[in-house]
Amino acid sequence: MNQILKLREKRAKAWEAAKAFLDAKRGTDGLISAEDSATYDKMEAEVINLGKEIDRLERQDEIDAELAKPTSQPITNQPGKNGAEAKTGRASDAYKKAFWNSIRKSNFYDVSNDLSVGTDAKGGYLVPDEFEQQLIDKLQEQNFMRTLATIIQTASGDRKIPIVTGHGEASWMDENGLYPESDDAFGQATIGAFKLGTIIKISDELLNDSVFNLESYIANEFARRIGTKEEEAFLIGDGSSKPTGLLTSAGIGVTAASASITFDDVMDLYHSLRTPYRRNAAWILNDSTVKALRKLKDSNGNYIWQPSIQMGQPDMILSRPYYTSTFVPEIAAGNKVMAFGDYSYYWIADRQGRSFQRLNELYAANGQVGFLASQRVDGKLILSEAVKTLAIKGAGA
Repeated sequence: MNQILKLREKRAKAWEAAKAFLDAKRGTDGLISAEDSATYDKMEAEVINLGKEIDRLERQDEIDAELAKPTSQPITNQPGKNGAEAKTGRASDAYKKAFWNSIRKSNFYDVSNDLSVGTDAKGGYLVPDEFEQQLIDKLQEQNFMRTLATIIQTASGDRKIPIVTGHGEASWMDENGLYPESDDAFGQATIGAFKLGTIIKISDELLNDSVFNLESYIANEFARRIGTKEEEAFLIGDGSSKPTGLLTSAGIGVTAASASITFDDVMDLYHSLRTPYRRNAAWILNDSTVKALRKLKDSNGNYIWQPSIQMGQPDMILSRPYYTSTFVPEIAAGNKVMAFGDYSYYWIADRQGRSFQRLNELYAANGQVGFLASQRVDGKLILSEAVKTLAIKGAGA
């Protein structure tokens, strides 16, 4: 912990030195020479690398804390009495044992009765409830949109979400006059479920190795593949056989005149979002855009990017946290390059029941067994005014 604090202090000092260097080397036109620019880039790279090292150490602390947890719980009830209620369905211990036996072993017929509650229409098996929650947690680790959005569970079919599109208002009236009528306007957003799947291949040797943690491997690999495609769709999906992306449906708050984003552009985007949504708002942008924003100052000469100096406190842009993704377009003509808003109005619908299906013969010649893993999910911004974007003016526009 002390090492992390030292690195945070070192990072803050390095950033102050970089800002001071940049201020000292600016010419009357506000630009710096190529040589000074190269020096500044090195100083900025040190700040970035220190941030990455801090992230690594914090992840190590989290893993150490997880591994330090007790592996068993003390017995607090009387011998021969089970204090917990027996689980049923896909949460039962019998189903969980049967499911993983069916994944590890081919032709495992002894479990047909236990697995019957989790058999889907295409021959796969729905994962146990507790493991499904583990998959969701892994997906949240891989895909930051799941930590910001509102997540709902759907059983089947489309889900219609009622939305207030307009509010009624009070009016001044004469004494003994009639009360004016003014009703709210309502609309609906429909959210469905698109199928996302992948094939995971595992060698026969690993499957037969009882030491190999099959459950953890599948959770991590499934989350890595699915999480990456989810993040892409949740940000820039076109709604065709995939969710509708945040940037796709959010309105444009500011259009920058050129690829050189200015402080005024960022400030205008900030104020294009209505005040109620700003309370929980954050930025989403590409990491290359963050690099460009690090050189911008407000009217008082303060840089709008501020590094974190406290444990658990993220870096900030205009005192609001930001998240980066490679799927957000980089600065170029015609692109939406930044989003600012309250992302709880982006809804993600999970169709309950992620399923696995074992393929015994398809990869047998290579000494491998395949597993089809799939889930159904949709995502949609249900209130467009809750998120605004900054777009770069198109070429020739």
